[in-house]
Amino acid sequence: MNSNKRKISIIGSTGSIGRQALEVIEKLQDKFEIIALTGGANVELLREQALKFKPKYVCVGNSKGEKLDIAGVKTLYGQEGLEEICSNKENDIILVSVSGKVGLRPTLTAIDNGIDIALANKETLVMAGDIVMPRAKEKGVNIIPVDSEHCAIHQCIKDISQVDKLIITASGGPFLHKTIDDMKNATVAQALNHPRWSMGKKITVDSATLMNKGLEIIEAHHLFNMPYEKIDVVVHPQSIVHSAIEYVDGSVIAQLGLPSMHIPIQYAITYPERFEGIKSKSFSFADIARLDFEKPDFEKFPSVKMAYEAGKIGGSATVCMNAANEEAVFAFLEDKIKLYEIYQITSKMMEQHHLVKTPSIDEIFEIDKEVRVKTRELIG
Repeated sequence: MNSNKRKISIIGSTGSIGRQALEVIEKLQDKFEIIALTGGANVELLREQALKFKPKYVCVGNSKGEKLDIAGVKTLYGQEGLEEICSNKENDIILVSVSGKVGLRPTLTAIDNGIDIALANKETLVMAGDIVMPRAKEKGVNIIPVDSEHCAIHQCIKDISQVDKLIITASGGPFLHKTIDDMKNATVAQALNHPRWSMGKKITVDSATLMNKGLEIIEAHHLFNMPYEKIDVVVHPQSIVHSAIEYVDGSVIAQLGLPSMHIPIQYAITYPERFEGIKSKSFSFADIARLDFEKPDFEKFPSVKMAYEAGKIGGSATVCMNAANEEAVFAFLEDKIKLYEIYQITSKMMEQHHLVKTPSIDEIFEIDKEVRVKTRELIG
């Protein structure tokens, strides 16, 4: 095996980001060696991936899952398997693309072992940014964001001390030009019909309510150590400008590109190098012709304001907001509640929450569990 290859593991290889990451790696197969692939319920896809990419390890999400029986590939299971992979110092970088809180402990394990992280898991920083980022700094670990917005900001920043403001763009989702009444009566199919991006169901609903932008504000605060007062959101329907920064001298630097997750994924896993990758077509200003921007409507999309408030409160407030929102989104996807009730349920849980100012990792998981139980009880 070529020792110059970058050794990578993918936590969540069967999900949307994980699958696209493997497409990037296939294109750049002379640059990478895959140490491990992990998946959840989709064991058959994990088997197919393992047969094709020949990792040393696979990890099945279920702790009592089936053995994949692939020659030369060791099967691991559950949280213990994830921990083993993320403590394997063969890894140069680990892509954390699993959704939900399950991504948090493996990320911390990788950091403690000095392994760089390509981060595509929102919950890691939303729930525990005050723990994760200082620990990464202490261990000298790079956390390179995969989210297109944070990846854009990462590409724009040369010296964070000279940056006055972060400008995060939002597509506005499928209800940008709809009324509040339209949103209140929206079906699951309508909420999942994103005009620009192809993503998993949970994040697509978050995009419809703009909660994803709220979560990204909190992530940006932690990733770039930027006060909430200096993080702006602007609606940009074309999804060409992925985000921008304003320097103290008034210069604004933006990162542009066609809406494809292949680009930020490749940036994160190959950083600081760049290679020719997957391009659907070359970028053309003339073809795009116009770029529109507008202020977000906080009345129609109250999640953004809620996230600013939770972030400024800090502590366990963001843990509560994230858990309540996720449970409400799951209920919406199962047709148990209406789209707009996601806001109302999350807001109610925030009002009832007893704040813990500096929770430990164990306390964060306990608070998360407690909020989820109470949210499900509220939904009924």
